Amino acid sequence: MSMKKFLIIAILALLPGVMLRAQEYRVDNGSAQVDSTLVGRSILSVLGSGVTVNQSRTMQSALDGYIANNAAKKLTGYRIRVYFDNGQNARARSEAIARSISGAYPGIGVYRTFESPNFKVTVGDFRTKDEALKVYHALKSTYPTALLLRDTINYPR
Repeated sequence: MSMKKFLIIAILALLPGVMLRAQEYRVDNGSAQVDSTLVGRSILSVLGSGVTVNQSRTMQSALDGYIANNAAKKLTGYRIRVYFDNGQNARARSEAIARSISGAYPGIGVYRTFESPNFKVTVGDFRTKDEALKVYHALKSTYPTALLLRDTINYPR
């Protein structure tokens, strides 16, 4: 095998790994933030000026349909439970915690649920344990009773 073929194969093998992460969670000084470069945007919108993508309307509508059809699907992933209580002030406390986390970590889903008699607040739709652990460690200082749970998560949008 020639050196040229070897280099082409090596580059093609490494390329998917480099491009896999469109959304990365990073932790800076104990606070986790979502790198929201692509959140709510089409990947084609971030290509910049001078780049023209010729794509048929059929292809765009197929992609939009695929996203819409999968939006209702659930996946197995990870969430972080930061609150679980059934006390007298549990409802108000769960609302306050959900608001606080939503403000501190925009872009990370916060879910407040009630399963009689407990109010729960869970955070995130993480596909991998590694993603969840980064945010978990940042939340652990503020919420020492936080738990990392394997759970059903929402399909990424």
